[in-house]
Amino acid sequence: MPCGRNKNLREEIFMLKDGLRIAAGVGLAAGIVGASSLATAQDKEITLCWAAWDPANALVELSKDFTAATGIGMKYEFVPWPNFADRMLNELNSGGKLCDLMIGDSQWLGGSAENGHYVKLNEFFDKEGISMNDFLPATVYAYSTWPKGTPNYWALPAMGDALGWVYRKDWFTMPELREEFKKQFGRDLTPPTTWKELKEVASFFQGREIDGKTVYGAAIFTERGSEGITMGVTSALYPWGFRYQNPDRPYEMQSYVNSDGAAEALDFYKDLYECCTPPGYTDAYMSANLDAFKSGQVALMMNWFAFFPGLYKDPVVGGDKIGFMVNPAATTEASTLGGQGISVVAYSDKKEEALQYIKWFAQSEVQKKWWSLGGYSCHVAVLLDPNFASTAPFAADFLKAMSGVKDFWQEPAYAELLLAMQKRMHDYIVADEGTAAQALDLLIEDWTETFEDEGKL
Repeated sequence: MPCGRNKNLREEIFMLKDGLRIAAGVGLAAGIVGASSLATAQDKEITLCWAAWDPANALVELSKDFTAATGIGMKYEFVPWPNFADRMLNELNSGGKLCDLMIGDSQWLGGSAENGHYVKLNEFFDKEGISMNDFLPATVYAYSTWPKGTPNYWALPAMGDALGWVYRKDWFTMPELREEFKKQFGRDLTPPTTWKELKEVASFFQGREIDGKTVYGAAIFTERGSEGITMGVTSALYPWGFRYQNPDRPYEMQSYVNSDGAAEALDFYKDLYECCTPPGYTDAYMSANLDAFKSGQVALMMNWFAFFPGLYKDPVVGGDKIGFMVNPAATTEASTLGGQGISVVAYSDKKEEALQYIKWFAQSEVQKKWWSLGGYSCHVAVLLDPNFASTAPFAADFLKAMSGVKDFWQEPAYAELLLAMQKRMHDYIVADEGTAAQALDLLIEDWTETFEDEGKL
């Protein structure tokens, strides 16, 4: 295609890239912001960079054991999610020495490997007897390898995460609602296992009055500015069999990105948005969904498993009032990937100490404590323990989700690829422009131009 095609979109993308603070992973602007020291008296200190959210607080607690075992102090640079990617990618691209360890988003992996931001870990893993077989295969593929699927490792799986759902268990068990639902749909009011069932449940609750308050069906992702609507839409696309490319011919997207199943999934997500979300729900992502659920507005909410421990502890909607479920199925079962790996930054002057942290963190006993504190381990000693499902009310669903996760492009040009999808999905679903097939065709055009510019087509 001509280089000048779709010039306006490309100009918009580059303007957005300049000013965008991409929420390129999963999380919330909460927790610790800025640097803090756990062992200021130590002669050696390393700085770990991550997003500011509950799992980061858990990692601070966990890492006290590392300092006790090694004498190496820990400092932290935790940045709120809306600013995290912008701040840390700028740090990497400038060759900065702030971070010795980086828990970076999975989508950064390709660019960070090809641009020399991360230390390749193969030789270190071999020397220290660290086996990738000790981690769930899907997490190794997503968080550690580049090129994808090759035994070239740039990170250790650190924080498993996937998109899941929560629901108002107390509403689902109200006798009068259960009776009415069964009359209307011919089945019991139970947590939905398919997208069709989810829409039925959401439509049933939409506009209903419960405890004197009008409630709505579902809180889903619709945000355009960073990654929100893409993460939401892919949670439907993947169960309908969506693929980014021909598995046998990389970057061949025709009939994959715009397959009939992909168009059907996109239509379904738009229908769910139009029928069953709270009024004015045009720009919602993680925090908006959490607010909607915690304030009692919705029966169902999509969000990342990382938030589920906090939701379960919530004094208003947690405990016996909340239920958890894996992403619903369509033609298959699949979940949108979140989470991150931990890498050694190539510009660090303390690579040896940072590698000691990787070695310590990889131990099975450390991984078990990581899970117990609220982190999401990827280690098979944790996830495949026979008692794992009983360790938390969302544990079994988390394991199921992580066994079938799919991720967005991890290409070095992922930011441009992401912004194009954000625009096309939001224009169709929220702005009601064109058809699903047209949106997907335009997306292929956008992505094709990006890959042509990258010299990959």
